[in-house]
Amino acid sequence: MKERRYRLLVTGYAISSYGTYLNLVALNLYVYAVTGRALAVGVFMAVRLAAGFLAGLGAAALLSRWAAKPVLLWTNVVQAGALLLLVCAPDGLRTAALFLVSAVAGAAGTCFLVAFRSSIPDMVDEGRHTWANSLMVSGRSVAMVVGFASSGVVVSLLGYTAAFLVDLATFLVCAAAVALLPLSAPAVTGPKETPADGSRGRRVPGALVALGAAPVVALMVALRGVDALGSSSHNAALPVYSTQLDAGRPAVFVSVFWCTWALGNVLVQQVLQRYVKRSGRSVGALGFGLGTIAMSAAFVLAFAGLPWPVTVSVALLAGAADGVTEVAYSSHLQTLPAGLRTHAFGLSATVENLGFGVGMIVVAAALDAFSPLSVVGAAHGAAIVVAVVFVARVLRQRRARPAQRADGPPRGAREAA
Repeated sequence: MKERRYRLLVTGYAISSYGTYLNLVALNLYVYAVTGRALAVGVFMAVRLAAGFLAGLGAAALLSRWAAKPVLLWTNVVQAGALLLLVCAPDGLRTAALFLVSAVAGAAGTCFLVAFRSSIPDMVDEGRHTWANSLMVSGRSVAMVVGFASSGVVVSLLGYTAAFLVDLATFLVCAAAVALLPLSAPAVTGPKETPADGSRGRRVPGALVALGAAPVVALMVALRGVDALGSSSHNAALPVYSTQLDAGRPAVFVSVFWCTWALGNVLVQQVLQRYVKRSGRSVGALGFGLGTIAMSAAFVLAFAGLPWPVTVSVALLAGAADGVTEVAYSSHLQTLPAGLRTHAFGLSATVENLGFGVGMIVVAAALDAFSPLSVVGAAHGAAIVVAVVFVARVLRQRRARPAQRADGPPRGAREAA
């Protein structure tokens, strides 16, 4: 019954993700149509990322006061309400309504994801976390491709208002799926801000307490932020590179790349689920580091001008590696205690938004002076360097554990015994 309800929630999340990706295209086009300025499109995205950044900082505090179910429910309802205001807004208030939608989407979307990821251990049985994360990633990957692919058709044939109403309906569907979940348990209070020196002076944020309790997680979150910067590079460079390949049909390469990427992502989820079921082991932190290296290398190779069959294979590898890292990352953070878990996911969302936002600014400027291969190579190269450091740290810890077991318990423990 728990897994059936979780499947229902993932279905609602996938449907709302379709609307989000559909509207990501429609809203950017609409901002330009309303304002007539390319700068407004950049500001629109900046507002969304800034709102997501701030929401990540406050998500843990929100989840310490409210249970996951009302957070999941109201974040969908609020986004649907913002879109309704946009549809009903008069011409004079249309621009203000657009930026309100951008801020709400960034903040509510981040809070939803933090609540969703951090509450998965409470939704499914022990040992099923990898399966649950894999199902969530699969649904989102399919929704992304379908949303991007159908956006041009929906906007061209039905118009902007229809696209906004479709997105509004998808949020209501997700809210209905959340409403069918059983009542949530009371919110779990995470680590409170504690004095840095044990006194009543300066206090340490709960997120830093969470990372201090798990140093490997701190490095994982840092790597996730650098990886987000790398993601901004290939997202910004794909249209440029595709236009260089075929100026008459610039959308062909982008469409083929993302469809193949999604196929690799979905296929690897099936492999992961079978691996976990047969071995009883999760991918873990090492899989996250190795997957990041493979993913970043694949994205760089995608811009190397290789023959089409090779490039398609590279895109498939990029999607598969991306799927592994997403599942491994979420599964590892979900092993933390409930209080630490919400802080870790909240800080992670903040770092990811910061990395992607800064990356979009830096990459956009760099693409005017350097080739897409150079820009993507530099950004993803940084992710590879940090990932290598992370993998070395994980391997060193694994080698240290057998030595600690062989030496027996610390002296103090032996004396206490």
